[in-house]
Amino acid sequence: MSSPSGTAATVGINSVRSALKFGAEGVAELWLERSRRDRRLAELAALARAADVPVRQVARDELDRAADSGNHQGALAWVRVPAARNEQALDRLLDTTEQPPLLLVLDGVTDPHNLGACLRSADGAGATAVIAPKDKAVGLTPVAVKVASGAAGSVPFVQVTNLARTLETLKARGIWLIGLADRAPATLFETDLSGPTALVLGSEGSGLRRLTQARCDLLASLPMRGRVESLNVSVAAGICLYEAVRRRLAA
Repeated sequence: MSSPSGTAATVGINSVRSALKFGAEGVAELWLERSRRDRRLAELAALARAADVPVRQVARDELDRAADSGNHQGALAWVRVPAARNEQALDRLLDTTEQPPLLLVLDGVTDPHNLGACLRSADGAGATAVIAPKDKAVGLTPVAVKVASGAAGSVPFVQVTNLARTLETLKARGIWLIGLADRAPATLFETDLSGPTALVLGSEGSGLRRLTQARCDLLASLPMRGRVESLNVSVAAGICLYEAVRRRLAA
């Protein structure tokens, strides 16, 4: 059985439930393991039928192949790959947000697994949007959508033509730009994150570009107590986003 065109697999009961409850309009099909009789799978089937999402009973080996070694738990949703938004959509989003913006800016992330993980952390932290350049950076590929586990449809992903110009536009809106840099003397935990904030992280290998660093209001680091010098960008993004959440809850 082939997958619907233009879709990516979201696997696992919790991720599939989230996709059906909060983004069912983007779900093309639900696949459930034919041999399992499970209350949780029945719940997923009911959610899908209520949203007019086709439900197919398939063999376990078909799910295994479609999930590509992911832990599907007998459930897989084929989610339409969403389109990235543009600068105009970002302006509209910032004009209408009711909370102080919390943005994640990714400067040249090229690994779709990292982008997907960043989107998932951004969703969990309630981020306003994730921003990335169009050139020399990964977009919403099927792999990124799969790793995001539903977050690619819930978190606005904005691709911009000129990242430096976008950063200047954010500054003009009063959004504080905090760049993450390994050698910055101040740590993130000493930085005010309670107001409108954009957390700016660099690529997997070289970090923030020089021009991007120059446009940040402040550079901050994450303290490294062990032997490794830096963290994976998606891990660092999760720490930064949740530190911002912690600060806002404590304010």
